Amino acid sequence: MGDTRDVAGGRQTTSDLESGRKAFADRAWATARDHFGRADPGTLTPVDWHSLATAAYLVADRDSAIRAWQQAFSLHSTAGERVAAAMDAQWIAYVHNTSGNVAVGGGWVARGLRLLEGEPEDAEARGFFLMHQFYRHLGAGDIASAADCGRQVLAIGQRWGNGDLTAFGLVSQGRMLIYSGQVPEGLTLLDEAMVGLAAGEVSPIGSGNIYCAMIEGCQEISDYRRMTQWTEALNRWCEAQPDLVPFTGQCAVHRGQVLRAQGAFREALDELDLAAERYRAEHLDLAIGLSLYERGEVLRTLGDLDAAETSYAEAGSHGFEPQPGLSLLWLARGRTSAALASAQRLLDEPAGPVQRARRLPAVVQVLAAAGQTEAARATAAELVTLADEFGCDALAAEAGFAAGLAALAAAEPQDALVPLRRAWKTWIGLGARYDAARARVRIALAYRALGDEESALSELGVAERTFAELGAEPARREAAALLMRTSLPDGLTSREVEVLRLVASGGSNPEIAATLFLSEKTVARHLSNIFTKTGVTSRTAAATYAHHHDLA
Repeated sequence: MGDTRDVAGGRQTTSDLESGRKAFADRAWATARDHFGRADPGTLTPVDWHSLATAAYLVADRDSAIRAWQQAFSLHSTAGERVAAAMDAQWIAYVHNTSGNVAVGGGWVARGLRLLEGEPEDAEARGFFLMHQFYRHLGAGDIASAADCGRQVLAIGQRWGNGDLTAFGLVSQGRMLIYSGQVPEGLTLLDEAMVGLAAGEVSPIGSGNIYCAMIEGCQEISDYRRMTQWTEALNRWCEAQPDLVPFTGQCAVHRGQVLRAQGAFREALDELDLAAERYRAEHLDLAIGLSLYERGEVLRTLGDLDAAETSYAEAGSHGFEPQPGLSLLWLARGRTSAALASAQRLLDEPAGPVQRARRLPAVVQVLAAAGQTEAARATAAELVTLADEFGCDALAAEAGFAAGLAALAAAEPQDALVPLRRAWKTWIGLGARYDAARARVRIALAYRALGDEESALSELGVAERTFAELGAEPARREAAALLMRTSLPDGLTSREVEVLRLVASGGSNPEIAATLFLSEKTVARHLSNIFTKTGVTSRTAAATYAHHHDLA
């Protein structure tokens, strides 16, 4: 069968083979697969089989893709075209490996490499097999060897003018530099890879992989400016290919991450649900876990803690680590001891700078809430150092917020103001309204501790309205409760009242420290503030003050 059209008053049939070739050139992947699939197999050249395989892969018909590449492999092998057959083998390996069938994929890699015996080390085809080797090293945690593979791929790609190899080499090297803590240098290579994509120098499958690798790399270091720009580019690329299935899950999850950063939580949930659906269609287990984890993060922010806990649990069942979000969920439920134990584990586990940067903001929140002031300050300081090295605005804001939290927990509100204001200003510039409002709440607490109640009320009012508009109910309730705390006498903070109440009940500094999860040094600082604000000079007088003001 084929397409039928009028020609000079008669009828002419376009063969399925011709229609398949045209549809492939137009990137109408489903149409191309269907026409190639109906054509007489004996008329398909190895190039046609490769086109059929590519089109089938891009509509998530992986079985048809494998069969088509096996046909190309057979034809090339029969013709004695060993290099071309090796390339077919690596594509078959790619499909198996990305489907989780790594043993079968490894077998095809071995077969392809055997076919390349005698070829120069810098042969173009060898670059594609180095890509498989790169992922093996990365999976084993061998960053140095993975980086070396990336350099070799780039050199081969540039020598032969191969856009796929050049882009992969740039991105792989860039991400390994980022993992090694050389973030600005790594981002420069990612930007360079983007040039090749924009110029159309990379194949459809290669383009999808490069887009997703770049965006994932930016998300890992909280570079939301690049992440947003490249997600928009990936979205346009996907929309130009309506039949496309692979990479659309990644596109949806990245859109969800961007929307979450912008405070568009309901829209983010829709994208993340779509991402999970697309990933399930491709049987990508770990990716399903990622989308479920991100969903849990949004639900936790919205205050649906039961649904969030379910999402975190499901993410874990798909092999995705549900931390540090789960620790913050436990903290929200009042399970401070569980959250602290988990945060301490994350703090103690060996990890590279990128992993540390992703964990530490939540760890500081837990430590500060649990009264572990010295640990909170030390962890915040580490995060500030990483943010300075990375040079990413959003991470710098997280670091400033963490430093502010730690200073507030240590009863040093003056030290909290500068980093908190810097975080607020950065988040405003990034369009991150929820995070900016979080900073405003902590700025208000610093103002209140310094006796500037009117400024504190102003900040809290703006924050509460923002949280209400975004649907962030837990944060709104916190801001509303703080707005109501205007009746504490003499500018006492809620934490100081807790300490004063325990003093009035006869508690010693060590006992108060144990009860409130504070250091004795911090308890002493709170007591000094209490004495100064209330004008008392002894614990006995402080207890009398507490009873007189109904605080005991």
